[in-house]
Amino acid sequence: MKNIFSSFVVLAEMRTGSNFLEANLNALEGVFCRGEAFNPAFIGYPNSEEILGISQVQRDKNPNRLLAALRDDPDGLSGFRYFHDHDPRVLDQILADERCAKVILTRNPLDSYVSWKIAQATGQWKLTNIKARKSEKAVFDAEEFANHIAALQVFQVEVLNRLQASGQTAFYVAYEDLQSLDVMNGLAQWLGVPARLEALDSKLKPQNPEPITAKVANPEVMEAALAGMDRFNMTRTPNFEPRRGPSVPGYFAADVLPLLFQPIDGGPTAQVLDWMAGLEGAASDGLQTKLNQKELRQWKRAHEGFCSFTVVRHPVARAHAVFCERVLLADPKSLRQIRQAMQGQFKLKLPKFDSGTILPKDYDLAAHREAFLKFLAFVKANLAGQTTVRVDSAWASQREILNGFAELAAPDHVLHEAELTEELPHLARRVQRRAGQDAGDIPPVLGASEDLPFALGDIYDAEIESLCRSIYQRDYVTFGFGDWRRG
Repeated sequence: MKNIFSSFVVLAEMRTGSNFLEANLNALEGVFCRGEAFNPAFIGYPNSEEILGISQVQRDKNPNRLLAALRDDPDGLSGFRYFHDHDPRVLDQILADERCAKVILTRNPLDSYVSWKIAQATGQWKLTNIKARKSEKAVFDAEEFANHIAALQVFQVEVLNRLQASGQTAFYVAYEDLQSLDVMNGLAQWLGVPARLEALDSKLKPQNPEPITAKVANPEVMEAALAGMDRFNMTRTPNFEPRRGPSVPGYFAADVLPLLFQPIDGGPTAQVLDWMAGLEGAASDGLQTKLNQKELRQWKRAHEGFCSFTVVRHPVARAHAVFCERVLLADPKSLRQIRQAMQGQFKLKLPKFDSGTILPKDYDLAAHREAFLKFLAFVKANLAGQTTVRVDSAWASQREILNGFAELAAPDHVLHEAELTEELPHLARRVQRRAGQDAGDIPPVLGASEDLPFALGDIYDAEIESLCRSIYQRDYVTFGFGDWRRG
């Protein structure tokens, strides 16, 4: 098999068997696994001074130099072990390099955690002579273990998503696979090297072969902690929404005051813009918007100490406002194609009218409630990826929109619409101080006008609340929403 790789990385963690895997890789002619090359505490191994002529000081100053040396190693195929807490500066390059083979080594995280705790207690990280084995029981710390699991999952998901996005595949090895000669030789074939192993490395010995409960000093604490963990992620709400970008052109920046508004579509944007304009002493169309990222950076540099904020709206109120303004009314902002799709697939009967016309006689309060419920059913299916219609930002989850903001810069303040009359004046005084202005008059915050053709309060009931909760459970939990109440 032709060697398509110029280097390799073993993506693993402490106490996952990476030393044993490295020993077997190094037993292959022409393969060199050079330890933890980017461990912040040392280079390669605890007592090593350099790798391929590059010292730890040189590596820390320019890690790319060591990456290049590993890729260009004239002696053969070189690689290294990389853990989630190693130098983050090289991770992007490692994952983006298609000629860097990715070997992903995993182990039951409970086993690796307990093994790590024992190694910490004994100071013995490798065992080559069984007579020198040190024995100690691990003290299980529930909070520490939870943090350990969380860190591993974040790193593993990042690696997985990056490889998926770039169309790469990795060679996966479980801890139990390390004892298989066939798997090790399969790895050699995948790496594109002709050498094969006749036997596995016999120098390293298992350090703690006992059952897990026998290795822990407080097994009852461990069992209680594990019982409370959601091993199968059953409480996780599946999320099929597409990820959203930062949407910078939709931001609004004040000219004088260091204030930046990052609106969430479907929220009380018009009211906030009127308030911002009043604070500036200008018209709302005088605020800066449709900025690109470069222009936004320039605005930030020119407004030191700026405050950025967004406003979240109760999911029921937001859904109803969007339904009335974007779907029901013949408004310039209405989503006509989506409206047609809803009428076809979801049998949503909608009259054609604008805010200045009289409602058709057959569209009464009961018809409006039924239409809104069908709209919510459409949104639920749409966010679950079960329709052919794109997910519009008007009903995308507010949490997902905030995640998109965070790709560039998360807002400093996330305000609730129901608390704007209290929170916005505080924000105004803060930015006035930062701008060196005397505290001036602060304009009132006007409430949102009632939805047309019918107010939410006229149709709201437990069924609407329950359906909306099932759609936007993440928003309810993230932002602490309770049941909707008329403001």
